[in-house]
Amino acid sequence: MTQQQLKILEGKKVLITGGAGFIGSNLCEALLEHNINIVCLDNFSTGKRNNIKPFLFNHNFSLIEGDIRRLADCQKACAGADYVLHHAALGSVPKSIKDPITTNDVNVSGFLNMLVASKNAGVKRFIYAASSSTYGDHEALPKVEDKIGKPLSPYAITKYVNELYADVFYKTYKLDTIGLRYFNVFGKRQNTNSAYAAVIPKFVQQLINHESPIINGDGSFSRDFTYVENVVQINVNALTTTNKNALNNVYNVAYGERTTLKELAGLLKTNLAKFDASIKDIDIKHGENRIGDIPHSLASIEKAKQLLNYNPKFNINSGLKKTVNWYWQRLKQNNEGY
Repeated sequence: MTQQQLKILEGKKVLITGGAGFIGSNLCEALLEHNINIVCLDNFSTGKRNNIKPFLFNHNFSLIEGDIRRLADCQKACAGADYVLHHAALGSVPKSIKDPITTNDVNVSGFLNMLVASKNAGVKRFIYAASSSTYGDHEALPKVEDKIGKPLSPYAITKYVNELYADVFYKTYKLDTIGLRYFNVFGKRQNTNSAYAAVIPKFVQQLINHESPIINGDGSFSRDFTYVENVVQINVNALTTTNKNALNNVYNVAYGERTTLKELAGLLKTNLAKFDASIKDIDIKHGENRIGDIPHSLASIEKAKQLLNYNPKFNINSGLKKTVNWYWQRLKQNNEGY
């Protein structure tokens, strides 16, 4: 974080919804390192208390246990906040297919509650987690922000609705917003145990346990995997930008390179084999393609570079190295998953 950014945030209060989750806790940690006042709102439906345990005795950190589906909880959390980083959501495509009603309640109704509470509290800027799933069936690569297709899952619908609501709240109520379309974020504290665990933590745990990961399809599907510290960087930039043209926009957040699932499995085996050589001999299995999955994902990050000064430092290789090291220490210690 630059001195200019620190000066902008000095004495300010930042509300992080979903602050006990994967991305949210990484944001809490990064901002607390610079003595910024943080309020965390979480209902611990997917977030973990262990994720924020190190912060609980920090005088700049406060926890509100509440649910974004309750407007009163949102209003309590927003009171006195200068900025909001909204990351509370149900973030799983398969989960949304199984239970679209709950996904909509959290991701749409909860999002609207947060917008209303932020507007009423006089929040200066509302930054929210959007999603690459918004591109839907649009096949062109790389993905460019103003060209999207039809959503392929209930989750994708909810994240697109978020963008529409954010735009309306700016035009109607002058609440400044920035949407960040995340592309397959990975890194420390990402859940390995959920039935809907993301591919990287799921594969890491399976390989450490000497189990064969199952790739959905033939392994040719590709993703723009994005290390979480790149995500932290753009959130800080979105909080502190003084470029008025950067506000009330949506941005791709990625590295700008794509990796097939087959290549990903190979990279994970190579990194984990440094700790346990037998892992390199574990077979990779293949299953059916997953409903709602897009075949390929690759982001153009030019808009974020130009308007938000986004300069991602970690590619798939450097990000996986840090991630695998973190998981090895924790998973191998208790063999329970994270």
